[in-house]
Amino acid sequence: MPILFESQYNPPAQFFAELAGHDALWLESHDNYRKQTYRNRCLILTNQGVKPLTVPVVDGNRSEKVKTSAIEIDYRQNWVHQHWRSLQTAYGGTPYFEYYADYLHDIYVQKPSLLFELNLAFLRFYLRCLRLQIPVELTTEYHSEYPPALVLDRRDCLTPKAAGSPEPDRKSVRPYAQTFGKDFVPGLSILDLLFMQGPAVGGFLA
Repeated sequence: MPILFESQYNPPAQFFAELAGHDALWLESHDNYRKQTYRNRCLILTNQGVKPLTVPVVDGNRSEKVKTSAIEIDYRQNWVHQHWRSLQTAYGGTPYFEYYADYLHDIYVQKPSLLFELNLAFLRFYLRCLRLQIPVELTTEYHSEYPPALVLDRRDCLTPKAAGSPEPDRKSVRPYAQTFGKDFVPGLSILDLLFMQGPAVGGFLA
């Protein structure tokens, strides 16, 4: 059965844990943009605690609805440099930062105009890193609901506000050593797990 998610920026590790056992990933390309979601932000761990990284977008605050796939990235703000510096500061000393850094940096400097394009580029990169051979299919029209027998609808089930809150009967991420603090912090971007575990990352997506 396929699983359906919205487009996310550097998704949380749980996003990828939930792909296991599904024969396709349906990516919602006709939903309306919503603020304060993983569509344009991710969570990383710093020496000051959890830090959100947010991609600024054009027209994200407009009152009328705009499709997520049509939302443009606001490059008038120097967010690429800020995000990259944040990643270097938080993860520069991790075992696998240098292993993945050039690939990630190449995606950033391409500066795609649309948020959806940026998210899709990162998604395809992470699927390769995790060796998840699952086809990604874009939705052709919007449906508020789908028959449960057709697809597992997980749109907007993972949110920054609920990061770290366990969900019953949902797949989770097995705790792993992190760069800061003694207690495991769940809900972080896949980047946190990737930089710490490298090729072994798949073993933590329970």
